[in-house]
Amino acid sequence: MEAFLISTGAVALAEIGDKTQLLAFILAAKFRKPMPIILGILVATLANHGFAGVIGAWLTALIAPDAMRWILGLSFVAMAIWTLIPDKFDEDDAKLARFGVFGTTLVAFFLAEMGDKTQVATVALAAHYQSIGQSLFAVVLGTTLGMMIANVPAVILGDRIADKVPVRTVHLIAALIFAVLGVAILLGVG
Repeated sequence: MEAFLISTGAVALAEIGDKTQLLAFILAAKFRKPMPIILGILVATLANHGFAGVIGAWLTALIAPDAMRWILGLSFVAMAIWTLIPDKFDEDDAKLARFGVFGTTLVAFFLAEMGDKTQVATVALAAHYQSIGQSLFAVVLGTTLGMMIANVPAVILGDRIADKVPVRTVHLIAALIFAVLGVAILLGVG
């Protein structure tokens, strides 16, 4: 349960103000059809984070536990720093309208999430929780739920909430969570 809850919270907070959340806002404004956008985000995230989770679990089989502890600890500290850097959105990420609303969302979201901080966090979370015997499935479900927690309101409420979310404060909280996870792992606590 810990893997699921930590993964959900960390990714939900890290996603606030992220380029994929900005993409969700743009897709909602462009298409004004929330259900296919939400379903596209869900499918893209499950595929992307499922792949990331498998990579994270695979890494635990390749790397010795002591080295993995250092890699993961430092990765989480790096994620904390990365979370504090504002994302920029490339308008080209939303220019796939020939695929319909669902298809455009699926492709754009999957591609925008490649190498994004929440995908990298999923790799690190999966590696960490796999190394301590917790479920990869719980991590992927948690990170996917975290993405949905951050992005569904962006799709449904759009411009009405965009200016009301204290993005900097949310990023500071997410950075703190990643930093605490990193330090705990480095100290052998987590």
